[in-house]
Amino acid sequence: MITSYHFTVTERFLRYVQIDTQSDPAATCFPSTAKQFKLAELLLHELHEMGLTDAFTDTNGYTYATIPSNIDHDVPVICFCSHIDTAPDCSGTDVKPILHKGFTGAPIILPDDTSQVITLEAYPYLKNHIGKSIITASGKTLLGADDKSGVAIIMDMAHYLMTHPAIKHGDIKILFTPDEEVGRGTEKLDLTKVGAHFGFTLDGGEVGTFEDETFSADAATIVIEGVSAHPGYAKGKMVNAIKIAAEIVAALPTDSWCPEATSGKEGFVHPVDLHGIQEKATLQFIVRDFDTAMLTVHEKKLFDLAQNIVSKYPGATITCSVTEQYRNMKEIIDQHPHIAGLAKAAYEKAGLTMVKEPIRGGTDGSRLSFMGLPCPNIFTGMQAIHSKHEWVGVTDMEKSVEVLVNICNLNTNSFNEK
Repeated sequence: MITSYHFTVTERFLRYVQIDTQSDPAATCFPSTAKQFKLAELLLHELHEMGLTDAFTDTNGYTYATIPSNIDHDVPVICFCSHIDTAPDCSGTDVKPILHKGFTGAPIILPDDTSQVITLEAYPYLKNHIGKSIITASGKTLLGADDKSGVAIIMDMAHYLMTHPAIKHGDIKILFTPDEEVGRGTEKLDLTKVGAHFGFTLDGGEVGTFEDETFSADAATIVIEGVSAHPGYAKGKMVNAIKIAAEIVAALPTDSWCPEATSGKEGFVHPVDLHGIQEKATLQFIVRDFDTAMLTVHEKKLFDLAQNIVSKYPGATITCSVTEQYRNMKEIIDQHPHIAGLAKAAYEKAGLTMVKEPIRGGTDGSRLSFMGLPCPNIFTGMQAIHSKHEWVGVTDMEKSVEVLVNICNLNTNSFNEK
């Protein structure tokens, strides 16, 4: 266990979350917001201060660095990755983090909006942090623990290894990505600049959890072509595409097959956008399942439902299409069991029991795995993400730093297959 060390993860986290790095799903540039470079610049400065002289940020907003090996034999190169952007679901402007020392378990009333109250009833995991320190925002913004907790953990791991040369390790690669929250985190990534054999994203929740399974994901689009006519003379002529689109949405079940009625490994279809005019309307959906083959089943069910509705309106036509988004990382991770074995040993060395959980979502690790870098996900402690109630426990972040240090050290010994 790490002892007699002043963890820097909390002070780093408090510093990082005050920088607005919210990404923009509507943008066509990359990264989607220039303000993400501000955090990248700070991280680059801090990496250089640590002595990581090869650290650099490229024109696409990716930050790369290497903690050089201090052993005399080759071992697999590990990459640790986190994303610097925050979600567009809740304001990320003027984040005011609050460190609550010695949390008592009493409701936390956030000062900038007293209607925002964080309670044990709403967030039972808070019970694990009674008597400890937690960090929240002030009530008007998200906190940014997703994923600046991961960024701060990786930075503190780097600081620990650079200041404790007695801890033996091979080459360790650091990667910070933009635009993960808008699904574009690896779009411009050059894996040759990473140069690792496998990796871990730091983008998970409760302490002790380990995620090597995600949704497989598609985007589905339905375009309805109606018939336009002047509304004053439309009888028997107009076919309103907006109404047809609304009827399709209304026909979707609300007690199954949707995010609000599914859990565990249940898949769903979810409408995320409807726009158009009477002549043409477009519906956009996300399709999710842990079983990749089930995506086709869900999509056929959706398109059949839509086609049946459109067929009731003579003159209307429908076009359906699917775009792949990401795939279940487990399909790749299972081919490399030594990665989970290394992580399990590192958790146990830190006094933790590994708890494997599937992610009802995706991470950069999903895409990285299929790009050739097997990359499961490690906990950071983040909770209530993408909301004004977002919070993170200080001891969770510190324990994650310890796990990463253990991974680096253990990789020099029995877990050295490539």
